[in-house]
Amino acid sequence: MTPAILLMGPTASGKSAIALELSMLLPVEIVSVDSAQVYRGMDIGTAKPEVATRARVAHHLVDLIDPDQSYSAARFRADALAAMTEIRSRGRIPLLVGGTMLYFKALREGLSRLPQADARLRKELDVRAAAEGWPALHAELARVDPATAARLKTTDSQRIQRALEVYRISGTPLSALQGARESNDAPDFVAISLVPSDRAELHRRIAERFDAMLAAGLIEEVRALRQRYRLTTSMSSMRCVGYRQVWDVLEGAQARELRERGIVATRQLAKRQLTWLRSTHAQPLDCLAAGLPRKIAEIVDAHASRVSS
Repeated sequence: MTPAILLMGPTASGKSAIALELSMLLPVEIVSVDSAQVYRGMDIGTAKPEVATRARVAHHLVDLIDPDQSYSAARFRADALAAMTEIRSRGRIPLLVGGTMLYFKALREGLSRLPQADARLRKELDVRAAAEGWPALHAELARVDPATAARLKTTDSQRIQRALEVYRISGTPLSALQGARESNDAPDFVAISLVPSDRAELHRRIAERFDAMLAAGLIEEVRALRQRYRLTTSMSSMRCVGYRQVWDVLEGAQARELRERGIVATRQLAKRQLTWLRSTHAQPLDCLAAGLPRKIAEIVDAHASRVSS
């Protein structure tokens, strides 16, 4: 059986375009591995595929929830495995495409046995953070879970909150629980990582991409979302790169700094993605090279031949 394909890469590496070209070479359906594209109405800032594109090639795990709702790596893993089973039942190949590396890790390695989120406790921590500041909660985390605190910035509100939540619910530090993982029932994969041979060219693409988003109406999109939903900056949707910077402008920050801040934040995201890709077991391909869809199809065919022989 032809393996599922993982197409991983930093933002602006051309993953979506390559996936669409690959769909002309192999009978694939695309599964989004993007923690922002799950949100309805967040189209411009997530570079979500257009309706016509999604009609031509089936896309899964797009537009699942509203921006005021939450989505987790655990839910992604369950949804992705279900989508892959459906795709297989039609005799087609799952092509998982995106840049949310935590989701790829959850899919390939399974998940730590962590307690479920507690809305009441999270609200309590948010209230405390508003009064005391996240550095104060980080200091508390350092007392109960120094290993986790050491790898988190004092402003990393989402992860500080989760680590304190886990400790309060379980009585055990997050760092101690993360070693115990659920069984991995994921299927066979061919993993491809797209990495740039020229970092400057990736940076040029990032700037071009952010300029295109602004021209397409990113500010208006965020304004409309704020009017439609009861959103806050603590929500995962509004922490997404681009949306967070536009939010600040709508709250009074200097609009002339938006482009620079958005591009810098996107570069930082790409740097984190590339750091993760260097540590994973995947076949690296230069995302700036020509003929990548054909090359990937050849890699997939060769893997399938080895497995069946």
